[in-house]
Amino acid sequence: MENQEKRLALVGILVEDLNAAQQVNALLHECAHFIVGRMGIPYRQYGVSVISVVLDATPNDISSLCGKLGRIKGISVKSLQTKAGK
Repeated sequence: MENQEKRLALVGILVEDLNAAQQVNALLHECAHFIVGRMGIPYRQYGVSVISVVLDATPNDISSLCGKLGRIKGISVKSLQTKAGK
């Protein structure tokens, strides 16, 4: 496996099925060592929760987390990451 530089990433998660929140939290807990910060906002008017997570991780780790989150029913996820690593 190649040695990848870490990148700063922002992951946006929309939780449209609140029953899936436990699975999301479990995955985020598994990746706690990558998490710089996290903010969750329940938006009751739409019946959703919005979670933004800042990560310091390799592109593979970011992609893996987003892929796992995206496979959870009722969850939408998008990510942005810096172009250059550190």
